Amino acid sequence: MNFYLDRYAFREQLINVKVDPMLGLVIVIPCCCESQLNQSLKSLLNCELPSCSVEVIVVINASEIADKAILNQNETSFNEASEWISLNKKEGLNFYLINENALPKKHAGVGLARKVGMDEAVRRLEQIGNHNGVIVCFDADSKCDENYLVEIEKHFKKNSKTPACSIHFEHPIGGDEFSDEIYSGITQYELHLRYYKNGLAYAGLPYAFHTIGSSMAVRSVAYQKQNGMNKRKAGEDFYFLQKLIPLGDFTEIKTTKVIPSPRVSDRVPFGTGRAMKEWLLDDNDEMLSYNPKSFVDLKAFLGLVSEFYHSDNVPIPTSVKQYLDEIDFEENLLKMRKNATSEKHFVKLFFNWFNAFRVLKYMHFARDSYYPDIAISEASNTLLDYLNIEKKNHLKELLIVYRVLDLN
Repeated sequence: MNFYLDRYAFREQLINVKVDPMLGLVIVIPCCCESQLNQSLKSLLNCELPSCSVEVIVVINASEIADKAILNQNETSFNEASEWISLNKKEGLNFYLINENALPKKHAGVGLARKVGMDEAVRRLEQIGNHNGVIVCFDADSKCDENYLVEIEKHFKKNSKTPACSIHFEHPIGGDEFSDEIYSGITQYELHLRYYKNGLAYAGLPYAFHTIGSSMAVRSVAYQKQNGMNKRKAGEDFYFLQKLIPLGDFTEIKTTKVIPSPRVSDRVPFGTGRAMKEWLLDDNDEMLSYNPKSFVDLKAFLGLVSEFYHSDNVPIPTSVKQYLDEIDFEENLLKMRKNATSEKHFVKLFFNWFNAFRVLKYMHFARDSYYPDIAISEASNTLLDYLNIEKKNHLKELLIVYRVLDLN
């Protein structure tokens, strides 16, 4: 029996179809009250196939206390997807549906749905002894480029040491599928995501990566060693990747892209769908984002990290100093010095402690106590100024600049 599956899997085996010995990629899609599932499946079907075979596992899910409307939509999704799958066969690409419409209310949500599918992906790959097979997270309202599968396979072959990666994404920011308000909102929200990620990179943090649930992939062996996906109802992607990024050799796929939906949703307490809902209800002309002064203070602090190995008399910006006092920095600093075998090892221990979660908490602390949020256009233009990049007057132009930054 596989140790991970024996100890950590949420379900027993769910798919009884024999595994293709060439299976190398498994795409996992959580689906709860989604009406466009078939469009996502079609996008994957239209992809050029890699040399390995591919499976797509859709976990149609709901809580045991879900509303009748959700259960009805899930039933519709299951029936429509079943019919679509039966009519769209492609050698080397197989689709499977899992019904989980009575998940325990304590944990029911996107994290548990991903876990059910990813655990089953592990089980499928283990049956053919493919420990390095790749599990890819996708969403039931996302689409992708036609080279999506090929580039994922190519990336993991080229980067043999990488345990996991993020995948480039771009929301649609124009067209006739959504309203102008939605396109305006998603332009600003994606700009906020990219501004934050590039702000972390500017500050010198080693884990400046996007953590988007529909745009990440992990080797089965790494997934198992980190005890699998969590059961969080939101933010599962962020917490999951924070276990993988510190392993080292985390990478980014920039040669293809995922196209997530900008639509409104209230199924999770935060994330794209909730941000879009709040944007539509808000009276502000522009979304607000973190003040770039917070990144400046972080940069000043992080530039001196190695000096903490030797001395206590290191100048720390006031906003950072007060935050560190609240999270027992001095006590943890002593532990890091005691356990470090060299200055280089100390720096590694420091960033394992001052991780992405603590940095996010600092950003919130600085926002509340020192540097209030400002309009996303002002914030992102200020960061461009810090990076010696020409400022832009329009939000779409700003977003395009930041997309290019993320592709370089």
